[in-house]
Amino acid sequence: MEKKNRLSILTNGIIKENPVFVLLIGTCPTLAVSTSLLNALGMGISATVVLICSNIAISMLRKVIPEKVRIPCYIVVIAGFVTVVQFILQAYAPDLNKALGVFIPLIVVNCIILGRAEAFANKNSILDSAMDGIGMGIGFTFALALMGTIRELLGTGGLLGHTLIPGFSIGFFNLPPGGFFVYGMLIAILMKVTKGKALKTKSFSCGVCPMYNSCNLAEANEEIAAEKAAMTQKGAQA
Repeated sequence: MEKKNRLSILTNGIIKENPVFVLLIGTCPTLAVSTSLLNALGMGISATVVLICSNIAISMLRKVIPEKVRIPCYIVVIAGFVTVVQFILQAYAPDLNKALGVFIPLIVVNCIILGRAEAFANKNSILDSAMDGIGMGIGFTFALALMGTIRELLGTGGLLGHTLIPGFSIGFFNLPPGGFFVYGMLIAILMKVTKGKALKTKSFSCGVCPMYNSCNLAEANEEIAAEKAAMTQKGAQA
């Protein structure tokens, strides 16, 4: 039973709650680096390594980290792993590191990484947190690779530097609008195949965001709700 549960944790991030196609988070790096398959794989693998390591570390420290400063502590832990990954890329894949640019350091504040730290690693065992990191990382990498493949193939007529369709190229797909177009089409196809069941309405609500209680939006929404309640009460008294 425990093995089945861990298998569901692993597959959850790949299919049911794919961060890019279902939860619609992490779209900034997805659109920015998916101009080629190589860049997409590089970003996906880097984020996956950070996600797995940070999930494990935060799960180990969850009983030690004070509740009031947990988010800054998460960021420090994640930043440490991001620094290690960037040093490795600089040493062994300098061209890839240059191509990904600022998006490697920005993994520190990637909502997928922080979200899983708060929503899962902070509440579960080390092994379960590792499985969650692997599943979410694979799901993120798959989404990046799919978009990178489509955009590079249509934009250059080839993949990974090899020409597959001589003389064919649509430069639009190498540009930011092309990324939005491909992303929108993939979401539309997913909605059609699943008959609209893939995207959950609650995914768009700030109230279910794992970072909600640490965000200023929480206080702002509470103030708005209080004002509405007061106005309703005054209207009833009038």
